Amino acid sequence: MISITKDVIDQLKILDRLKDDSSGAVVFFTGSVRNYNSKGKIEGIFYEAYQEMVEEILKKIEKEIFENWTIKKFIAVHRIGYLNVGEISVIVGVSSEHRKEAFEACSYGIDNIKKRCPIWKKEKMQSGNSEWVEGVMISE
Repeated sequence: MISITKDVIDQLKILDRLKDDSSGAVVFFTGSVRNYNSKGKIEGIFYEAYQEMVEEILKKIEKEIFENWTIKKFIAVHRIGYLNVGEISVIVGVSSEHRKEAFEACSYGIDNIKKRCPIWKKEKMQSGNSEWVEGVMISE
């Protein structure tokens, strides 16, 4: 399951979807909006994405993970729209027979989402200022 959503991400529902009786390991990463950056306190973040392109890249990342690790399930969900401090912006989860594959595949998943997906964020400061934050992106 891979998706971009405007809805609140239900981490318990995703964790339940990762369950598999043949898996001995589930690794689950959540990224959430923190309350500060180097310039001060954050009130929230607005995420914007080129949705169709993100979904295509997520499919490629998912395919690469299944080709390179022996895993049972892979889930990646990224939220767009305005998120308050503490809200989950991204979840990546992997289930596999053994922990090493699950950790490596999960790490690869989140690292590549951050590097390759055209998702932008605009931080809203408690001071009232807002600014787009530069991310790391490599071309496909």
